[in-house]
Amino acid sequence: MTSAKTTKIVIVGAGVIGACLAYHLSLRPRNVITVLERDIPGAGASGHSFAWVNAFGKDPRDYHTLNRRSLDMWYRLAHELNTDIGIHYGGEMRWENRTERAAQLERRIRQLQTWGYPCRLISRDEMLTLEPDLLPGRVAAASHSEADIHVETDKFISVCLERAQEYGAIVQSKTSVTDFVTHNGKVAAVKTPDAEYPCDIVVLASGVQTTQLASLLEVYIPQQKSPGIVIQTTPCAPVLKSVAVIHAPPTNENYQHLHLRQLTDGTLRIGQGTQEGINRDDSQEHADALLAQAKAYLPAIADAEAIPTPVGHRPMPLDGFPILGFTEEVPNLYIALMHSGVTLAPLVGEMATIEIVDGARVDWFSPYRLERFG
Repeated sequence: MTSAKTTKIVIVGAGVIGACLAYHLSLRPRNVITVLERDIPGAGASGHSFAWVNAFGKDPRDYHTLNRRSLDMWYRLAHELNTDIGIHYGGEMRWENRTERAAQLERRIRQLQTWGYPCRLISRDEMLTLEPDLLPGRVAAASHSEADIHVETDKFISVCLERAQEYGAIVQSKTSVTDFVTHNGKVAAVKTPDAEYPCDIVVLASGVQTTQLASLLEVYIPQQKSPGIVIQTTPCAPVLKSVAVIHAPPTNENYQHLHLRQLTDGTLRIGQGTQEGINRDDSQEHADALLAQAKAYLPAIADAEAIPTPVGHRPMPLDGFPILGFTEEVPNLYIALMHSGVTLAPLVGEMATIEIVDGARVDWFSPYRLERFG
């Protein structure tokens, strides 16, 4: 859009995607941005995410490349925002103690290296140089992915929304969207219990709620259920001296692989299995068991206590890949439904802004249009 006409854009959802979009859209002149969040910013999937930013397990190649591009963009966005946005640098380190799993890791690292991903196999001594407090036990293979980070999503969301507001955006928390007003096949306003917000464009960055909200406009957004658990702990002394994230083998066959990161306040975030794994056990017993596994590898956290966290439901399109772009049924409705939302936030914020404001169709998003579901 190159005319002087003001464009009213309503973003539904203030997680990492909605907040990053609000920031990028607010940088463009003549946009009037309103963000509507049914709870508080980051209360949904963003607040429950393990928030490991990576392209390690992102297949196929096109999807790996999309995540790799966004990983690199996190560094640029941090420079641009020029304040603490909750990034922890140092990469991701993992190891395997079983021969079969070690061979799988070695194959994965070689494949990622051919794709140009900054990762490498490391020795047990190199592991302990990076993390001297670690007691890894048997190490059959280990790796370090140097560029990976983790993000404290509440800090990032807060900064993005503050900057957006400095450019004139309006952020309304505790404001649920109940319906839409349509005119000539387009959304004319977004309805909440107390007000209507006139708009030229609506962006649904509303995570698991996207399907229900889009259905009000007779647009079908296919999702699968994806419950997951990432427990918290009480604060403890810094235990990760160099890396941002560790993935450790299970301590016995009754458990899955462990992943762990530490926040600035000293609390830990611990999960098990893969980032896509299904887990509904939010009991104290499960939280204690995860922490006990972590303590076996990191005795320095012995004083930490586990805090069970309610199940978090992650946005998950039916085929596991993002849904991005305007819909055919409602041409001024833009969908930004993620998996890998934390990793992809900088890229989606910047590229979706080009699509929304400039009317372009970004080639990077071609495999991720809603139309692929027919």
